[in-house]
Amino acid sequence: MTKSSQPARLVTALMLAGGLIAAPVSLVSAAGGGGGAAPSASGPQYDPAEEYRQGVAAYSAGDFDQAVRHFKKVTRAARRNGEAHYLLGLSYMQTGNVKRARKSLENAVKYAPDRIEAKRDLALAYVELERMEDAQKILAELTALNKQCGGSCADNTLLEQSVAAVESAMGGQAQASLGPSLKAFADLSAKDALYYQAVSAINRDELEEALRHLRKAALAFGPHPDILTYQGFANRKLGRFDVAQAYYDRALAVAPDHLGALEYYGELKVERGDIAGAKDNLAKLDALCDFGCFEAEELRTWIEKAQS
Repeated sequence: MTKSSQPARLVTALMLAGGLIAAPVSLVSAAGGGGGAAPSASGPQYDPAEEYRQGVAAYSAGDFDQAVRHFKKVTRAARRNGEAHYLLGLSYMQTGNVKRARKSLENAVKYAPDRIEAKRDLALAYVELERMEDAQKILAELTALNKQCGGSCADNTLLEQSVAAVESAMGGQAQASLGPSLKAFADLSAKDALYYQAVSAINRDELEEALRHLRKAALAFGPHPDILTYQGFANRKLGRFDVAQAYYDRALAVAPDHLGALEYYGELKVERGDIAGAKDNLAKLDALCDFGCFEAEELRTWIEKAQS
């Protein structure tokens, strides 16, 4: 991989103020995210991320019926977006519809299997529905993850709290709402900060750290193609090709003309020996870039090197 193909192509000016957030959005050039602007300033033509934002706003305002309506639309447009299913489940829980919440939370765990709080809240829904065997299975999974963490991983506190919450619920103790606080997501600069932290971690080649920031950013922004593309990139560099492909597919489902996703998906195809598939991605990029673009030239270089 050439130096120029690193996903976070950030200009030096971004660091001048001593932190990513202080830089103006126009100074960012993150081709992996696909466009130079922060997620709050970019997006596809039909934007399920905007529908997601409205759902977050309704949830934060306590209008859970309206939140359900918004998040349902998001899951129809981006059916494999675990975050939308998760917040739809929480919205149903807030309306007292535990049966529908259970299905949405199951989808959240299916499509975002690394989201610990979704596993926890699904277990709590199972307890509400008196499906104790199902709750016990999730508790066993959370307990195993907590043991593997050994008190030293980044998710240590969340794992310990999740295990304790499920154990308490199974013991008959009422649980306070454990869903995320969404009010902070109303501040676009705070949301963009999560994205920039992930980009910075990718620049430092701290990919697991980047994925942790991206999980938070995904919950803040919903199905945004820039974030999905970075999740694909980080997983790809960690050798998780199937996971990476799933994220690229989701990014392109939301934004079929996303240059960064097309480039990096093409590079993944090269790494897998699918040169014909990579050339298909290159053809799409050439069609989109009337006067040429970096993404097309970078993928062309990958293909030429693989064939030399």
